Amino acid sequence: MPSRSRPRPRPPLAPRAARLLAALLAALLAVAGPAAAPAGAVAGGPVLDADFPDPDVVEADGTYHAYATSTHGRHVQHAASTDLVRWSVASDDALPAPGAWVAEEPARVWAPEVFDNGAGFTLLYTAHDRASGRQCVGAALAGTPEGPFRPVGDGPLVCPVQDGGAIDAASFTEGGQRYLLWKNDGNCCGLRTWLHLQPVSADGTRTTGPAVRLLTHDLPWEGRVVEAPTLVKRSGRYVLLYSAGHYGGSGYGTGHAVADRLTGPYTKATAPLMSTESFAGAVRGPGGQDVVTGPDGRDRIVFHGWDAGRKRRFLYVADLGWADGHPVVRGSRVRHEAEAARVHRAVVREAAGAHGGRAVGYVDHDDSHVEFRVFAASAGTHTLAVRYGNGSLDAGGSPAAATHELYVNGADVGAVAYPYTGWDHWRTAERPVVLRAGWNTVRLAKGEWYAEVDCVDVG
Repeated sequence: MPSRSRPRPRPPLAPRAARLLAALLAALLAVAGPAAAPAGAVAGGPVLDADFPDPDVVEADGTYHAYATSTHGRHVQHAASTDLVRWSVASDDALPAPGAWVAEEPARVWAPEVFDNGAGFTLLYTAHDRASGRQCVGAALAGTPEGPFRPVGDGPLVCPVQDGGAIDAASFTEGGQRYLLWKNDGNCCGLRTWLHLQPVSADGTRTTGPAVRLLTHDLPWEGRVVEAPTLVKRSGRYVLLYSAGHYGGSGYGTGHAVADRLTGPYTKATAPLMSTESFAGAVRGPGGQDVVTGPDGRDRIVFHGWDAGRKRRFLYVADLGWADGHPVVRGSRVRHEAEAARVHRAVVREAAGAHGGRAVGYVDHDDSHVEFRVFAASAGTHTLAVRYGNGSLDAGGSPAAATHELYVNGADVGAVAYPYTGWDHWRTAERPVVLRAGWNTVRLAKGEWYAEVDCVDVG
């Protein structure tokens, strides 16, 4: 590429010097380490720093009831909250005794699902089946969400032995028909895993038709497992959330797929909705998700993430928005490639080391800019991370820091500062931005010296 190591003849304008200095200090802090989590973001920490894996949440009479995989001597954990932020963990076991078909005692119970069945509450749970030796799904009933839940039936509700058993039950209702979602536990025994949809009775204790396969693992990040289905309908489309990868580490994450019909076909997003990387390491292995409506009428996503020592999985809650029918999670960064943005008086070029092999350069004119359309799940302070390259040299031939002027929804909010990297050497600069809920515009315009843009991540 042509050299742009020399500055333009005009000197930097004095009124911008203070802003440039502040931006440079912010850039140095970004290079030194991750920025502090913005207020209100999930990266600010878990809402329950206890071992509370595979959370499920149901609201009843203004109280949110959360349930989790067995630990602390309880088959099913139960916690309550009125705001999804402050939680009280019950000392009682929500499922004092699993079904007689369950093998171990004390039994391990995984991934509970609770829903209001109209006459009380139904608990679906996973446990080890004595007869088949597989993990299977059972059902239990209670009059209140606190329980105690009592098992129903002489055996499991769903237990496809030939497919490795069944785990991770979830519920979905449409048109008066209740459906059960579940995963065949094929990874237990070298078989492919699928997410299934099956009609059940209104109280969810009997299957009433055959299961239909919805999707399986076929993306690199998913590894050999898809599990933990959650199905919602938004803007007339079905959105299937799921977890994938090995649950025990940072590679675990949450994906999503959309369909126009309940039974599919479902089209997956290629990138995870939530991952350790998308949370910039603030949440490790986010998964086991559920969706619930918050006290303000807006959606939340509830999920678990590992502690630093991978000994406990904490409970997290984040704002959940819908960008043209696709989910966006507050604090989980979404990538926007510069070559797909609105580019004015600049050049999209082939760029070694850039994501997708392209970047936007020659942002050299007073009216040059790259403008991104980004979505925020909720209003407030978010993190903008710009992946850039800067090969500027000053008049003496020494490396020079560069900037881009930053505009959010048309307002000038300062600058993004870029320490020197050399051309085609990419680094990330972070700074906070205030976004409104929904769609926003983020523009990077000509600033001091020269820099190129590979992509921006917003979360």
